[in-house]
Amino acid sequence: VQLQASGGGLVQVGGPLRLSCAASGRRFDHYILGWFRQAPGKEREFVGDIDWTRASTFYVDSVKGRFTISRDNAKNTMYLQANNLKPEDTGVYYCASDLYDLANGQRGARYWGQGTQVTVSS
Repeated sequence: VQLQASGGGLVQVGGPLRLSCAASGRRFDHYILGWFRQAPGKEREFVGDIDWTRASTFYVDSVKGRFTISRDNAKNTMYLQANNLKPEDTGVYYCASDLYDLANGQRGARYWGQGTQVTVSS
């Protein structure tokens, strides 16, 4: 499985940004794909995910109502539409596949993309 994230950049507070994650190597039906982010000096955190078959989504509270995850089956691509961005959204965003629950209640993933930098400037 290969995951290629793109679309990061510098954006003003309140602005939008769309990240893409091109997935390849096998079919993704019945798997969960998602986004994580890592702010400077902090641990990587789970942002949200999507069930590839059902297209049902889940988001952490800090991004709920501002971020939307979607997928295009034909292009094997997952998207993260981020609106009303805040300075605390700054970080490296990673797409991941085959998400699972860790014993500590956090989310883990078997496959990871390389990350794309998002910087929200005030």
